[in-house]
Amino acid sequence: MQGFKEVHEEYDFIVVGGGLTGLCAAIAAARHGARTALVQDRPVLGGNASSEIRMHVCGASQQQKKPWLNEGGILHELMLDNKRVNDYFVFSLWDAVLFEAARKEKNLKLYLNAPMSAAHAENGRVQEIECYQMTTEKRLLLRAKVFADCTGNGTLGAFVGAPFRIGSEGKAEFNEPDAPEKANNRRMGNTLLFKAMDMGHPVKFTPPTEIMHLSEEDLHLRKHGPEKDKDVLDIVDENGRKMLFDGYCPDFGYWWIELTGEDADIISEYEEIRDDLVKAVYGVWDHIKNTDHNAETYALQWVGMLPGVRESRRMEGDYMLTENDVLCNHHYDDAVAYGGWQIDNHAARGMLDFDKLPSDNIEFAGSYDIPYRCYLAKGFENLYISGRSMSASKLAMASSRVMGTCAIGGQAVGTAAAMAVQAGGNIRAIDIQELRQTLLRDDCYLPGVRNEDDKDLARTAQVTASSEKEGFAAVNVINGVSRNEENTVNEWISAGDAKDEWLMLRLAAPREVSMVQLTFDSNFNIEKKIALSSRRQKQQVIGVPPELVRDFTVELLQGEKTVFSKRIEGNWQRLCRVEMEKTLCDTVRVRFEATNGCSEARVFEVRLYE
Repeated sequence: MQGFKEVHEEYDFIVVGGGLTGLCAAIAAARHGARTALVQDRPVLGGNASSEIRMHVCGASQQQKKPWLNEGGILHELMLDNKRVNDYFVFSLWDAVLFEAARKEKNLKLYLNAPMSAAHAENGRVQEIECYQMTTEKRLLLRAKVFADCTGNGTLGAFVGAPFRIGSEGKAEFNEPDAPEKANNRRMGNTLLFKAMDMGHPVKFTPPTEIMHLSEEDLHLRKHGPEKDKDVLDIVDENGRKMLFDGYCPDFGYWWIELTGEDADIISEYEEIRDDLVKAVYGVWDHIKNTDHNAETYALQWVGMLPGVRESRRMEGDYMLTENDVLCNHHYDDAVAYGGWQIDNHAARGMLDFDKLPSDNIEFAGSYDIPYRCYLAKGFENLYISGRSMSASKLAMASSRVMGTCAIGGQAVGTAAAMAVQAGGNIRAIDIQELRQTLLRDDCYLPGVRNEDDKDLARTAQVTASSEKEGFAAVNVINGVSRNEENTVNEWISAGDAKDEWLMLRLAAPREVSMVQLTFDSNFNIEKKIALSSRRQKQQVIGVPPELVRDFTVELLQGEKTVFSKRIEGNWQRLCRVEMEKTLCDTVRVRFEATNGCSEARVFEVRLYE
């Protein structure tokens, strides 16, 4: 066909879907040596967190109710990159941070504006996907040893015939306490967000489109407008569990502007739902502006046109996470990710369920594990399923669907994929404990799992420091946990000024060292996410977290002689790796010179590798 070019490429690993799940999967695989392609149907990365939708990243910390559960790894790295360049929450800058993160990986090829149109599998192995890149008018035929479906909708899995579910399981299947008696097709809906600003003077509003006309009675269970009253409505259900509805924010589009469509397939209705959401979002704003809501001085700054999606297909995997796993904090030997967000199950008809709270949020303490098996597509040897369409029941997905949880699952999948490539493309042939230890090494926290890496020379070293703040001993840097947990300190903090402090690790015997890995304190107690909401913005500090070490020197010593020295300036990351030629030494010393504002030096972990 004239003007239509076919491009054939082959990779080790192909990720379909460029949300935070897919981006973290692709970066992880590329860093671990897999030749990787990331295929995205939009011009930007980030999915629901991108400038096209602008939802802030929620995760296991549950908006800082459980700060020790904040996600680390590549997601946290991206957030710290953003904090360095984006003081005022500009989503276009966030888009650029995500774009650059993908672009700079030497083993990663990025295909933007390239929706997948078909996929082919044989004998339980995905062989090839077909994409059409709209901007170049190219037909892309892409093959790989291993694939990951990070589309959110489970599109790749559905294309190749992998089993999936839609709607709720009945109570009899998993004996979930909050499941309906009979299975149904109810699902959470799609949402358009908006941003408004107080202009300091009266601003009129005339709807630019047809709108949904809404009364105060229609919205009586949905906080709206710039009232300064109580933000959170606390409700206790019949089982005594606390349920939270937090829908108020004066300047940020409401997540409860949500519609689910009318037919059996929410995916095929996406365009119709979007049309209705446009009427709804402008209808809500018209109600706020043109009735008595004290919003005379507020003006719209931005309204989305690409709805964010919560739920569609859920793929079936080797194991299906259930509500029982979530509520009982189940732990698994093959856990590679975790969740902590409340079970956040939305009204079946969205905002059209006027007499219902928009979400029934079921709280639980702590976290739950997500087994590796949840990411393995049933019946396929080389297909991962990750993100909100991973293998989970409807109720478990109501917790695990949030972007923070999806992103660390993506990193687990990408790391595993690089190992699977070495195992001939079989995703079930990898060493799970090696995967878990690799994730810990890459700053992916796994509750209850400690560093047991035999290659880490620091584990048997003798640790001393120039000083120690009481309760924050130097030996903590090799205790196997690289963050403070709910009731446990795992950090060294100096007693004196950072510029005069040092840590020293004396090896059990002279060894060759080629890398020193340091995990600094980025203060998980403070939010760092991109956000439209002024309330979420006010939870943060401007710039790089002041607790992070900025300038330091790594030295290798043999006896009293310094055989290697490297000074690092301007660090803004929590995980920092200093590499060198293999150098024989018996001692490693880190001298601290400055932080990004904090007075003490703070370190969670030191690792040493040949």
